[in-house]
Amino acid sequence: MIAGAGLTLPQLLQSEARAELKQYQNFEGKAKSIIHIFLPGGMAHQESFDPKPYAPIEYRGEMRQVQTNVDGVLFGETLAKTSQVANRMTIIRSMTHGEAAHERGTHNMFTGYRPSPALQFPSIGSVISHEFGSRNNLPPYVCVPSMPTEFAGSGYLSSAFAPFSLGSDPADGGFRVRDLNLPNGVDESRFATRRSALEAVNAHFTTKEKSDKITAMNSFYESAYSLISSPQAREAFNLEAEPAALRDEYGRNTAGARMLLARRLVEAGVRLVNLTYGGWDMHDQIVAGFRNQMPQFDQAFSRLILDLEQRGLLDSTLVMVSSEFGRTPKINGTAGRDHWPKVFSVGLAGGGIKKGFVYGTSNTTASEPDENPVTVENLFTTVYHCLGIVADKELMAPGDRPIEIVDGGDVIQDLLA
Repeated sequence: MIAGAGLTLPQLLQSEARAELKQYQNFEGKAKSIIHIFLPGGMAHQESFDPKPYAPIEYRGEMRQVQTNVDGVLFGETLAKTSQVANRMTIIRSMTHGEAAHERGTHNMFTGYRPSPALQFPSIGSVISHEFGSRNNLPPYVCVPSMPTEFAGSGYLSSAFAPFSLGSDPADGGFRVRDLNLPNGVDESRFATRRSALEAVNAHFTTKEKSDKITAMNSFYESAYSLISSPQAREAFNLEAEPAALRDEYGRNTAGARMLLARRLVEAGVRLVNLTYGGWDMHDQIVAGFRNQMPQFDQAFSRLILDLEQRGLLDSTLVMVSSEFGRTPKINGTAGRDHWPKVFSVGLAGGGIKKGFVYGTSNTTASEPDENPVTVENLFTTVYHCLGIVADKELMAPGDRPIEIVDGGDVIQDLLA
């Protein structure tokens, strides 16, 4: 007996084990879905969410600023429409990590981990797929238009949790999702016969050999059958079902089509949509680069936030805008900015996040955090918390190695609504 407790040692250990298991069970999060908008190349924070109007010209650059609808908060001039939904957003101006190479910075912002030669970590989309599974016969994790990097994949988790990629761009004329419809000459009856035959073959090989590839392929086929056989699931990908006026408001362009499709997908039940837009590696002529690419984003993103709100989806959909790092404090000799991971910005909206809020600051030249630096681990732990996932829960890597979803992060309570 344990003195004073009335428990035997085995009973005490069982009680502790149950308590630990309960701690890591998923709880009810405010966010039911995520739209992750990734701007590849490293978007400059100075020209977007963290302008420095009082810094010397070689630091602030040539672009002007716009006043948002949050008192005292300025955005770059090409975010005029987004400035009018700033009261629905939180801007983190003190993101920081130490990876100045594109691949390593991208790894951080998709997985919450620094790269390791010993292990491939899963992306946040694959973790969510693993933890929650599919909903409404839809893939839990979709990449628009395709998987942008290997770090957006399933890592050490089964490839059954890899993303579903469209295979074509929704902005293209005649957009059609790859493999979503039955091939020519195959009707519903023939489709069912093929499925029965395939299940018999799979059952035979599964009894002969156990492997991730077989299990993952079975899961892949099940997901494909669910998509093809469900009119509601297929309809989620149908941009033509949207009113022409709304498509115009989003913009009939790359950013508009991708963000409108993302809204359709989360509305239908997809848990995480990752979409990419543009190329932000602006070592040269950054002003021209922003004025060329940002207006599409500005129009589509601001309309996305309002659309989600009007449909009652914003409180249950976390929207995150990120990039692999920021850009150097000083304008370089070719009128651009170079890689700079010491400080950059991330935009968040909905899904349990505060509204009309700026968290953290960079210093006067936007060269390093000044207040409340935010690590990748803390960002991901907070995002997982909004979803109802305990980030230090352990998943099993090959060799039965327990690996935490995020290693060492804390929930940033000040970000939560």
